[in-house]
Amino acid sequence: MTAPLSLPPVLDLGYSLCPNDTFIFHALHAGLVRGPWPVREVLEDVQTLNEWALAGRLPMTKISYRAYFEVLEHYVALRSGGALGRGVGPLVVAREARDLRGARVASPGALTTAELLLRLSHPGSEVVHMRYDEVMPAVQRGEYRGEPIDAGLIIHESRFTYPDYGLVKLLDLGAWWEGETGLPLPLGAILVRRDLPAEVQRDLGDAVRRSLEYAYAHPEASRDYVRQHAAELSDEVMQAHIDLYVNALSLDVGEEGERAVRELHRRAVEVGAASPSDLPLFVEG
Repeated sequence: MTAPLSLPPVLDLGYSLCPNDTFIFHALHAGLVRGPWPVREVLEDVQTLNEWALAGRLPMTKISYRAYFEVLEHYVALRSGGALGRGVGPLVVAREARDLRGARVASPGALTTAELLLRLSHPGSEVVHMRYDEVMPAVQRGEYRGEPIDAGLIIHESRFTYPDYGLVKLLDLGAWWEGETGLPLPLGAILVRRDLPAEVQRDLGDAVRRSLEYAYAHPEASRDYVRQHAAELSDEVMQAHIDLYVNALSLDVGEEGERAVRELHRRAVEVGAASPSDLPLFVEG
């Protein structure tokens, strides 16, 4: 896919504008904690980051776990900085209560964990792809580019704001996953290129963990940075987003988190959404 990576003077780090990411990475981006190199933020929506990872564009990047399974040969996940947890899953919403059979569902991307969960829970669902911030308006209107939309897969801060669009929850895909597996739901990971030296991979993982530890110890330090990129979210929604998606598994994925990722990969392989792989899923300590 790509040539071996030469070591840069500044490391490009891709992550989303969502409050959980800007909270985690602020200290590293601002130089308040040090990694192997200074980092340069590359802020994009998660589907764009997913697509860039397919091309190996960034040496270090946030990505959906579903997309990670597409790039396992070239990237490996850090143990810190990701989004896994309970009660954090994507939702399916609509204008009114309805059956999902036969529904056309707006999706934030084929490489999102949300769409994989929909495929696992409701095989054969018809999806229409668009940016994640277009999903709720499309469901509210009932159409996207002239085509009917019956329901939508929502992620990120949309979990807190969908009632503002007059929408109702049809399904909590995180609750479905937890009921099926008893495990936390893997949503997003921080990846580094496998062709970076092993000690550099470990140092980057340590830097991300220390960045999050700094954010916890000094929450006021990142507040303006998080707010700057939080669009029109209220301070209350911004904090609720951080409280939900940043947790102990963000500091270290742990044994339970690893089992959850392996199970998601196994199920993705089972339905033909991913290929088998024996490569380590996480940077080894």
